Amino acid sequence: ARLLDNSDDKVKITLGNNHLRVELNNIRFTSKLIDGRFPDYNRVIPDDGLCTITAEREVLKQALIRASILSNEKYRGIRLVLENNLIHLQAQNPDQEEADVELEVEYNGDNLEIGFNVNYMIDALNAANCDTAQLTLRDSNSSCLLTYPDQTDCKYVIMPMRL
Repeated sequence: ARLLDNSDDKVKITLGNNHLRVELNNIRFTSKLIDGRFPDYNRVIPDDGLCTITAEREVLKQALIRASILSNEKYRGIRLVLENNLIHLQAQNPDQEEADVELEVEYNGDNLEIGFNVNYMIDALNAANCDTAQLTLRDSNSSCLLTYPDQTDCKYVIMPMRL
């Protein structure tokens, strides 16, 4: 899409048995076609979360970035500890350094601890320009559904990790 942006030039598209080639001016882009059955993505989207956290998207993202500074560089794990209207974002690394960032959110569920790769959560928060983000969880072993109330056409599923 970026190659075609703002161009009225003709594009030559060539389809092979397992390749696709696009030629535009002096650019040749070739991609391998994948043949296979893909899993039903709807099966991994959680539909029965018990806990809902509502937070300001940018505030949550900045808190995750601050806590991630001391996360393990290899695994990038961060623990979310949920209490009544609070999230503690906790990270630690092999040098025994720890981060604990507290954030006020809307949450009235049971106390819960869950771990995530912080990069995945930050990527999902970067993908939208909405003011409010909503996280839906079932328990500490189930995936998290991140949605935006102002943008109903996108859903982000983030798998938990053991810390």
